[in-house]
Amino acid sequence: MNHQDATQNRSLDEFRSYLLLLARLQLDGGARNRIDASDIVQQTLLEAHAKADQFHGDDSALAAWLRQALVNNLRDAWRALRKGKRDIRREQSLEDALEQSSARLQGILAASSAHGGSPSRQAVHNEDLLRLADALTQLPGTQREAIVLHHLQGCSLTKTAHSMGKTDAAVAGLLHRGLKKLREIMTPGD
Repeated sequence: MNHQDATQNRSLDEFRSYLLLLARLQLDGGARNRIDASDIVQQTLLEAHAKADQFHGDDSALAAWLRQALVNNLRDAWRALRKGKRDIRREQSLEDALEQSSARLQGILAASSAHGGSPSRQAVHNEDLLRLADALTQLPGTQREAIVLHHLQGCSLTKTAHSMGKTDAAVAGLLHRGLKKLREIMTPGD
């Protein structure tokens, strides 16, 4: 493996948590039990590595390229799960939902720090997006689930509580503690 391959591998692997988060956002309760998001992400990264010489662009373009590959792999997994019971609406909505989830994830970052459109600021924003995805993986499962449902999928507090089988107050506490922990993880050491 040459230096360029090693750099590309590292670069692609930096997107693992981001892709995993997006994949988990797209798998509803039933599918989540039958489709492993980690497997889909691994497949996406393996395919991206195999086709890396076909890609030319910056981190934003790479993220978009990887998201599209993830959509295709999720679609394939969904089709295999459904075994011929094709639902075109589900396939089209999967891509839209993944883009919305990505936009919400970016919105969380934008709310905490304004950024302009310069290439250097965009690069910093992309790094922050990847750091946020990594930070979310470090949260306890229930806190992560509450944040994902409420902030990334846009569910109301009551709907989030219902989905998690908890009270509104319990979910509010999970959200409070989860966001506090996210800030601690995302803020460089003092």
